[in-house]
Amino acid sequence: MPADWIDIGAVADIPLRGARTVTIAGSDDIGIFRTGDDRVFALVNRCPHKHGPLSQGIVHGHAVSCPLHNWRISLATGEALGEDKGCVPTVPVEVRDGRVLIPRAATVIATVPVARAA
Repeated sequence: MPADWIDIGAVADIPLRGARTVTIAGSDDIGIFRTGDDRVFALVNRCPHKHGPLSQGIVHGHAVSCPLHNWRISLATGEALGEDKGCVPTVPVEVRDGRVLIPRAATVIATVPVARAA
Protein backbone atom coordinates (compact mmCIF):
# COMPACT_ATOMS: atom_id res chain seq x y z
CA MET A 1 0.00 0.00 0.00
CA PRO A 2 1.36 3.44 -0.86
CA ALA A 3 2.54 5.52 2.10
CA ASP A 4 0.04 8.27 1.31
CA TRP A 5 -2.91 6.08 2.46
CA ILE A 6 -3.91 4.97 5.96
CA ASP A 7 -5.48 1.53 6.37
CA ILE A 8 -8.48 2.00 8.66
CA GLY A 9 -9.51 -1.65 8.80
CA ALA A 10 -11.69 -4.23 7.10
CA VAL A 11 -14.99 -3.22 5.53
CA ALA A 12 -16.49 -6.31 7.18
CA ASP A 13 -15.73 -4.76 10.61
CA ILE A 14 -18.26 -1.99 9.90
CA PRO A 15 -21.82 -3.31 10.08
CA LEU A 16 -24.22 -2.58 7.23
CA ARG A 17 -25.98 0.72 8.03
CA GLY A 18 -23.40 1.33 10.73
CA ALA A 19 -20.28 3.36 11.44
CA ARG A 20 -16.93 3.37 13.16
CA THR A 21 -14.91 6.27 14.51
CA VAL A 22 -11.26 6.74 13.65
CA THR A 23 -9.20 8.90 15.99
CA ILE A 24 -6.11 10.45 14.48
CA ALA A 25 -3.73 12.42 16.68
CA GLY A 26 -3.82 16.15 15.99
CA SER A 27 -6.93 15.93 13.85
CA ASP A 28 -10.70 15.69 14.12
CA ASP A 29 -12.21 12.25 14.56
CA ILE A 30 -13.44 10.74 11.31
CA GLY A 31 -16.65 8.75 10.99
CA ILE A 32 -16.48 5.84 8.54
CA PHE A 33 -19.99 4.84 7.39
CA ARG A 34 -21.19 1.73 5.57
CA THR A 35 -24.58 1.94 3.86
CA GLY A 36 -27.13 -0.79 3.30
CA ASP A 37 -26.01 -1.09 -0.34
CA ASP A 38 -22.42 -1.68 0.91
CA ARG A 39 -20.94 1.70 -0.02
CA VAL A 40 -18.41 3.33 2.30
CA PHE A 41 -18.23 7.07 3.10
CA ALA A 42 -16.16 9.16 5.50
CA LEU A 43 -16.97 12.48 7.20
CA VAL A 44 -15.52 14.57 9.97
CA ASN A 45 -17.37 13.11 12.95
CA ARG A 46 -19.30 16.20 14.03
CA CYS A 47 -22.66 17.55 13.02
CA PRO A 48 -22.58 21.12 11.67
CA HIS A 49 -25.39 22.06 14.06
CA LYS A 50 -24.17 21.32 17.62
CA HIS A 51 -21.19 19.04 16.83
CA GLY A 52 -23.01 15.81 17.68
CA PRO A 53 -21.03 12.60 16.97
CA LEU A 54 -22.40 11.55 13.57
CA SER A 55 -20.92 8.06 13.86
CA GLN A 56 -23.42 7.40 16.67
CA GLY A 57 -26.36 8.34 14.42
CA ILE A 58 -28.62 6.16 12.31
CA VAL A 59 -27.49 5.46 8.75
CA HIS A 60 -30.37 5.35 6.27
CA GLY A 61 -29.90 5.39 2.53
CA HIS A 62 -26.88 7.59 1.87
CA ALA A 63 -27.47 9.84 4.88
CA VAL A 64 -26.91 9.78 8.62
CA SER A 65 -29.13 11.33 11.29
CA CYS A 66 -27.32 13.18 14.05
CA PRO A 67 -28.06 11.57 17.43
CA LEU A 68 -28.49 14.95 19.14
CA HIS A 69 -31.14 16.78 17.10
CA ASN A 70 -31.88 14.42 14.18
CA TRP A 71 -30.30 16.60 11.48
CA ARG A 72 -29.91 14.47 8.35
CA ILE A 73 -26.47 14.75 6.73
CA SER A 74 -25.61 13.51 3.23
CA LEU A 75 -22.79 11.00 3.42
CA ALA A 76 -21.68 11.89 -0.12
CA THR A 77 -21.53 15.69 0.25
CA GLY A 78 -21.60 16.41 3.99
CA GLU A 79 -24.51 18.83 3.37
CA ALA A 80 -27.45 19.05 5.76
CA LEU A 81 -30.62 17.79 4.08
CA GLY A 82 -34.12 19.21 4.16
CA GLU A 83 -34.63 22.62 5.73
CA ASP A 84 -31.46 22.47 7.85
CA LYS A 85 -28.41 24.39 6.67
CA GLY A 86 -24.76 23.54 7.19
CA CYS A 87 -22.04 21.24 5.99
CA VAL A 88 -19.48 18.92 7.50
CA PRO A 89 -16.23 18.16 5.63
CA THR A 90 -16.14 14.90 3.70
CA VAL A 91 -13.05 12.70 3.65
CA PRO A 92 -12.01 10.77 0.54
CA VAL A 93 -12.26 7.03 1.11
CA GLU A 94 -11.38 3.98 -0.96
CA VAL A 95 -11.95 0.30 -0.51
CA ARG A 96 -9.13 -1.95 -1.75
CA ASP A 97 -9.10 -5.70 -1.26
CA GLY A 98 -11.77 -5.40 1.43
CA ARG A 99 -9.82 -2.76 3.38
CA VAL A 100 -10.97 0.83 4.05
CA LEU A 101 -8.36 3.47 3.23
CA ILE A 102 -8.27 7.24 3.71
CA PRO A 103 -5.55 9.53 2.39
CA ARG A 104 -2.93 10.56 4.92
CA ALA A 105 -3.60 14.18 3.89
CA ALA A 106 -7.14 13.80 5.30
CA THR A 107 -5.66 13.84 8.79
CA VAL A 108 -5.04 17.59 8.54
CA ILE A 109 -8.66 18.58 7.92
CA ALA A 110 -9.15 19.80 11.48
CA THR A 111 -8.63 23.38 10.34
CA VAL A 112 -11.59 23.33 7.92
CA PRO A 113 -14.35 25.52 9.39
CA VAL A 114 -17.82 24.05 9.77
CA ALA A 115 -20.88 26.22 9.21
CA ARG A 116 -23.12 26.46 12.26
CA ALA A 117 -26.81 27.17 12.32
CA ALA A 118 -28.33 29.41 14.92
